[in-house]
Amino acid sequence: MIFPKPGGPVRGSKTGRPVMALLDLLGRRMCLRILWELQEATLRFRPLQEAAETNPNVLNTRLGELREAGLVALAPDGYQLTSAGRDLAALLLPLNRWADDWADDWAEGWAETLPPPPS
Repeated sequence: MIFPKPGGPVRGSKTGRPVMALLDLLGRRMCLRILWELQEATLRFRPLQEAAETNPNVLNTRLGELREAGLVALAPDGYQLTSAGRDLAALLLPLNRWADDWADDWAEGWAETLPPPPS
């Protein structure tokens, strides 16, 4: 499996800064969804596939990348977040709350009342 590694070129960055490598990984189809589903429970492949609403090929590829990145591990009872994966999931919760607030503000039309940018 090839996953974006810090220190090497990644999508959007030739320097491979760690944050850019992480954003490249998380931006891949279904990565965030898999992490989201695993934050509450350890899941075997088929239940995880159903929870994430994805096909087995994509799930298998992403699980390999997330395992190589050290965010997901295969335990006897299924896939689970590693310590690093749990730390990352905890950081995503405030981002999710911010996104919910942003969406609510957007729906209320705040974008239409913003002052024009300085010229």
